[in-house]
Amino acid sequence: MAKALIFAGGSGRRMNSRSKPKQFLEMHGKPIIIYTLEHFEYHEEITEIIVVCISEWIEELKVLLGRYGIRKVSTIIPGGETGHDSIRLGLEAMKTDTADDEIVLIHDGVRPLINAELISKNIEETIKYCNAITVESVRESVVQCADGEKITNVPPREQMYIAKAPQTFYYKNILRLYEKSVEDGIRSIDSAHLCSLYHEPMHMVKSTKNNIKITEPVDYYIFRALYEAIEGQQIFGI
Repeated sequence: MAKALIFAGGSGRRMNSRSKPKQFLEMHGKPIIIYTLEHFEYHEEITEIIVVCISEWIEELKVLLGRYGIRKVSTIIPGGETGHDSIRLGLEAMKTDTADDEIVLIHDGVRPLINAELISKNIEETIKYCNAITVESVRESVVQCADGEKITNVPPREQMYIAKAPQTFYYKNILRLYEKSVEDGIRSIDSAHLCSLYHEPMHMVKSTKNNIKITEPVDYYIFRALYEAIEGQQIFGI
């Protein structure tokens, strides 16, 4: 069994949306955050969901949870200044009722195109290897540049991957790193980056296809097209 920590604290400045944060934008009348939460709500191995949300939108989120029958959300807390801070606050909020050896899946609220198989694989691999970082193979060559002008390295493409989510850990292990980051004044891009900064071994899990994060307007339209294609496959068998 495992818990999910969903961070949805971003304001969505890159979406150019003045009315709503990106996680509350709707597709076919349903907010993106609900599409994401449903994957964890309906998964039999997920016992509880903790959400880190923009403080001004917490009451709206509570209304949406009732409307769409999301029952596993036990806690909603305000987010921090950055994604790193939001994850840390979420982990700290879990202290009172989370055992050291419980598994926690950390996931973006605006990454709605995952599935039950990926959640199960994250849990399974964490039991075996102590953590699981969802990744996707790169489709084009990656170049390295330190000064913004000269390319210093082109790593072999078959060795390059993009870190996605969920990123999954035993609770005591990931909480320890985030608490240490406060002492050391470190802020990371995501939990995998934090593990890298502290030289923690990580184990990869291959992502489902099209596990996109909705950050910019084009991402929203890609999500809509992909979701409709998935629905078409289920209905028509195409």
